[in-house]
Amino acid sequence: MNKGLIGTKVGMTQIFDANGNVVPVTVIIAGPCAVVQKKTNEKDGYEAVQLGYGDVKASRVNKPMKGHFAKLDVAPKKVLKEFRFDDCAAFNTGDILKADVFAAGDKVDVSGTSKGKGTAGVIKRWNMARLKETHGTGPVGRHGGSIGACSDPSRVFKGKKMSGHLGSEKVTIQNLDVVTVDAENNIIAIKGAIPGPKGGTVVITSAVKKA
Repeated sequence: MNKGLIGTKVGMTQIFDANGNVVPVTVIIAGPCAVVQKKTNEKDGYEAVQLGYGDVKASRVNKPMKGHFAKLDVAPKKVLKEFRFDDCAAFNTGDILKADVFAAGDKVDVSGTSKGKGTAGVIKRWNMARLKETHGTGPVGRHGGSIGACSDPSRVFKGKKMSGHLGSEKVTIQNLDVVTVDAENNIIAIKGAIPGPKGGTVVITSAVKKA
């Protein structure tokens, strides 16, 4: 990984490319992100850079985090995230990373927390098929089927697809294209959809599996 930023999802829109084709894009406010801390092999056993995004009042930060920010002489940040860049030694505490670290045409991976949808049944959660809704099927048209035999193995296997909590989990979309970058306003437009609601926090990194 040689690039990374934390940002906020604004929403989706569409723009026209040089050939007049409509391109659906997601607009992200990416940065500015401050280098809060550097992890080193000598002290921490690995190399990484901790970035902070979004200013927050000191009264909103607990005592351990206040000490963390005060020790490094950095303003309190709302979101902290570590990035294992290829060249962590090139960064210094207090450096500011903005949207211009990316450029149009870059391939990126975008991670975010998907929309939470509460408790969902097997049809919505796992795309299972319905039962027949005629001929005496009864009020179980959207229920799950058998979940296992009773005497052997006398239990339900782990990972069985059943109803339960849907969404609100980390999702990463790989190999998305950066369509345009507005460095002055820290805005990045990425082709396609990304996980999470409007206003959700996302992490943009250089693609690890370039197509």
